[in-house]
Amino acid sequence: MESSLKNVLVVSFGFLLLFTAFGGLQNLQSSLYREEGLGVAALSTIYGAVLVSSMFLPSVLIKKLGCKWSIVISMCCYVAFSLGNFYASWYTLIPTSIMLGLGAAPLWSAHCTYLTIMGNTHAEEAGKIGKNVVNQYFGIFFLIFQSSGVWGNLISSLVFGQKPTQGAIPEENLLSCGASDCLMATASTNSTQSPSQELIYTLLGIYTGSGVLAVLLVATFLQPIKDVQEKSKGEEKSSSFWSTLLSTFKLLRDKRLCLLILLPVYSGFQQAFLSGDYTRSYVTCALGIQFVGYVMICFSATNALCSVLYGRISQYTGRIALYMLGTGIHVSCVIALLLWKPHPHQLAVFFVFSGLWGMADAVWQTQNNALYGVLFEKNKEAAFANYRLWEAVGFVIAFGYSTFLCIYVKLYILLGVLSLTMVAYGIVEYLESKNLAQPLAMEETKPAEEGEIQTKL
Repeated sequence: MESSLKNVLVVSFGFLLLFTAFGGLQNLQSSLYREEGLGVAALSTIYGAVLVSSMFLPSVLIKKLGCKWSIVISMCCYVAFSLGNFYASWYTLIPTSIMLGLGAAPLWSAHCTYLTIMGNTHAEEAGKIGKNVVNQYFGIFFLIFQSSGVWGNLISSLVFGQKPTQGAIPEENLLSCGASDCLMATASTNSTQSPSQELIYTLLGIYTGSGVLAVLLVATFLQPIKDVQEKSKGEEKSSSFWSTLLSTFKLLRDKRLCLLILLPVYSGFQQAFLSGDYTRSYVTCALGIQFVGYVMICFSATNALCSVLYGRISQYTGRIALYMLGTGIHVSCVIALLLWKPHPHQLAVFFVFSGLWGMADAVWQTQNNALYGVLFEKNKEAAFANYRLWEAVGFVIAFGYSTFLCIYVKLYILLGVLSLTMVAYGIVEYLESKNLAQPLAMEETKPAEEGEIQTKL
């Protein structure tokens, strides 16, 4: 097996183990720790810390420690959050949530930087196009990574499978499910009683062990790597501490990045809607909480398969076609969710929506990261830090209005943000096409000018 592919697989399986634990815990926070809103407060704290972390930490940490050890240290922050859940209280969950949030931005920035460097290095050695190899590597990564949602939800479903079954949901409760859900009252009445403390400890033990394995895997087998561009700058002056620290904000002077801000913001919006609103106001409201894990498994499996598919076909279709596909699917889903009245007799429909949402989300996850890596190749750390910063903003805003807006209002917000996002993205593609056309035009005019000079001579 070639070295670059081995490293891609090590990173991918490390993230698989880590997010099998964190993804399962994230989905259970609001259900396990309902008292005084502790679970929701923990989630809000995580994404607030991610926002702060994205501003300052990724570039500094990656430049000081390199991609490999930035990933390892950040993974340890996730394990700390799992440990904090063993004795869940305001004094354990909130501090460990802050730790996790601070580690999240460097983790993702280091991983994206690593895959981009690895892809470009391998492409140069093999005589291939860099962006195509980078797309393939991100496709492989997200195929493996997105399956963490399958395993995390499956583990929690199996461990909590001893919970008592729920009776039929009254028809009057179903009337307030779906887009008309405003008070979210039925979600709590339809849920089953909490699992025993013994089952919770069993689940937390499995999740913590999975996180520890992730740290050991990456620390032992991942090969450190340096950017070729960084090596070529060996004689240049090293950047000052503050220059490195503020590189995330400096990159905002690039108008392409300013136009692309809405891509990660929308990514945060749509992920928050699926995990928070669709599961609560559609699945839990109409079917019961015991179906949430299975519906999310469908989403994760579809997402994983489409991620590797998009990574393969992007070199033939181009990224614009994939963005149009993702946009079309999400627009169709949002309109259908506005009109649909969920009912237990329509069990398959709940899985169809989650599967379609996974197909569209795979576009945002693979193409957004690849797009940032290609457009900002010389400032990858700062670019990916910006991506995580604005994605965290999307999560924070979505969670912020989650408790007091009706579902139909949130769906209209998704439509509006998606429309603006695609307009801004289209402008960036137009600017890039003009930039690529200029050098070609200059090359075509040079032979003509040389011919004129020769005739004059």
